[in-house]
Amino acid sequence: MRKIVNDKEIVLGVCYYPEHWPEEMWEQDLDRMLEMGLKVVRIAEFAWNKIEPREGEFVFDFFDRFLDLAYKKGMQVIFCTPTAAPPVWLTHKYPEVLNVSRTGVRYEHGERRHYNYNSPVYQEKTRIIVEQSASHYAPHPAVIGWQIDNELNCGIDEFYTESDTMAFRQFLKEKYHTLENLNEAWGTMFWNQTYLDWDEVKVPGPVPCNNINCHEMMDYIRFVSWSARRYCHLQSEILRKYLKPDDFITTNGRFGKLDNHKMTDESLDFFMYDSYPNFAYFPGMYDPAPDALRDRWNSKNLTEIRSISGNFGIMEQQSGANTLLAPTPKPGQMTLWTLQSIAHGADFVSYFRWHTCLFGVELAWHGILDHSGRDNRRVREVKEIFGKVRKLNNIAGSRYEAKAAVLKDYDNEWDSWNNFLTVDSDDHIYEAAQRTHTPLNYVYLYDGGTTEPLSRYPVVFYPHGMMMSGKRAKILESYVAQGGTLVLGCHSAYRDLCGHGVMEKLPGVLKNLTGIDIPEYTPVTPGDAPAFIRWGEDRLEAVCMHDQIQIEPGHEKTAQILGYYENTCYDDMGGLSVNQFGEGKVYYWGAGFTVETAAVFLKKLNAASPYEDTVSLPESCEIAVREKDGRRYYFILNYQREQVCITIHKEMKDLYSGDQIRGEVCLEPYGTMVLTD
Repeated sequence: MRKIVNDKEIVLGVCYYPEHWPEEMWEQDLDRMLEMGLKVVRIAEFAWNKIEPREGEFVFDFFDRFLDLAYKKGMQVIFCTPTAAPPVWLTHKYPEVLNVSRTGVRYEHGERRHYNYNSPVYQEKTRIIVEQSASHYAPHPAVIGWQIDNELNCGIDEFYTESDTMAFRQFLKEKYHTLENLNEAWGTMFWNQTYLDWDEVKVPGPVPCNNINCHEMMDYIRFVSWSARRYCHLQSEILRKYLKPDDFITTNGRFGKLDNHKMTDESLDFFMYDSYPNFAYFPGMYDPAPDALRDRWNSKNLTEIRSISGNFGIMEQQSGANTLLAPTPKPGQMTLWTLQSIAHGADFVSYFRWHTCLFGVELAWHGILDHSGRDNRRVREVKEIFGKVRKLNNIAGSRYEAKAAVLKDYDNEWDSWNNFLTVDSDDHIYEAAQRTHTPLNYVYLYDGGTTEPLSRYPVVFYPHGMMMSGKRAKILESYVAQGGTLVLGCHSAYRDLCGHGVMEKLPGVLKNLTGIDIPEYTPVTPGDAPAFIRWGEDRLEAVCMHDQIQIEPGHEKTAQILGYYENTCYDDMGGLSVNQFGEGKVYYWGAGFTVETAAVFLKKLNAASPYEDTVSLPESCEIAVREKDGRRYYFILNYQREQVCITIHKEMKDLYSGDQIRGEVCLEPYGTMVLTD
């Protein structure tokens, strides 16, 4: 059985860098960790030169000594492949492994992630270091699993070397087979871009006004994802040869231009996230948001991770200040953030980091211990967290419960034309769900997918699926026909997956599902007077885009206009429709979603506040529910810096105290509570 994310217990750990500290400190550090309830350490993600100090010279004794000590102490170890930061000897001798900017400027050694995935030399050096590390260290009894690289695509997710051009051609040949197909997909008749030879195809370079071919850029982003996934799989295949029966492979982070779902399916046993809620306190981040919703936005990120792995791990849970721009966690916030992660599906939480580093770029990126290493308030809080978490082991393996979902796909997420719509509506729907205490899940849509993931949810939002295929439309039709309720937003199905506009009535391949026609649409421009769509007693602002909606002839018996535009040139034109399709319904909202609009949809579709009969709580608190074997576990999280009170409407067990409680209960600032029926 795996030592973590095993459906049996919730485990705490910490990131540790033995190469940063005198060897005589190791034993004391491990003893202190274990005393605090931390029984797993992650090591070595930036320690290539401790294993291969010179090309072809392998030295294993440093980590042998650490692993022997860890095993003696009863500490378990996640070992990392050290490929996120190649050593100087490698980049100096083989400068072709270094990435270059879009303008052709080569990045030099001195940071991390300065390599490119597609360099044949770097791939070969990666094979060697992973093979040597795994063959030697994987058999060690202290090692329980492996992390591949560190934060793939973090910091930089663009690659423009000659190696990338060669790999880009390979990717395109596998996808399109012929130049004729490529030219058609990229619309190269526009602006005289037709390719006559594969050697003419390159990764996107600098162009005047930055008006690069949008279809080419879309495939380039897909290529970046393909490159990172292929690099991850290269390492995973090697590691699999050496794993002990219960060992695992994972990686951490969640960064742009990377299909983490496919990468996990192809190469990993489960996914890990790096959780830094205090990023929301950086200057300029979420400035309009009330304080209680700032670190709560991290729940949205955790919801994304849960769509990749229903149960996952946190490889880096914030335990100190982020540089000098975000504050040290206030008393109770480390507990709050740990329980936030667990509430959303984390069965393993590892704090970043043990000691705050005395040197380097992360000199001010604080861990549990400050530079002095003395005991402090955060040490005491971690001990308290362990006391709470060990009472939650029955929750391990349970699944987050949600009655509503937001449907997403990478094509529309990566599409620059759609991004301004998708990001705003996605954020607003999530905020509305949080404010109404409506747990949500994210579900990702693929051509090869099925209806089954959607069928778990009575209500599904798909805000702006501008790029749409016939196969995806069939999945949506099947979901609705079986009784689901689908909510679509403006600009749905306006283009195909190549990004081409469609020469048919809008909304394209969704017109049969929606039963409508959209003869005209317009973006909302700065300076326009606010426009509205009236839906019964609600007058909702129509933002971003206005789709004019009419009922498509032949659908008069099933489709109807529910709301009309007001205060626009489209006055008295349809802005909201509903169509009965099979056993279910599909709503089409002709604009972007505000928080208010999303909240109205949740309420009118009977999706809002599903647990209000169990517990009443203020807007500043989050409720998350995990379910296992028919039993629900209710996490109540107070994001306020003040005490708040909640009302429990039936007798429930407080898992921290073991007491049966009912009625009004108050939570301290940043307080948490876990209840069960």
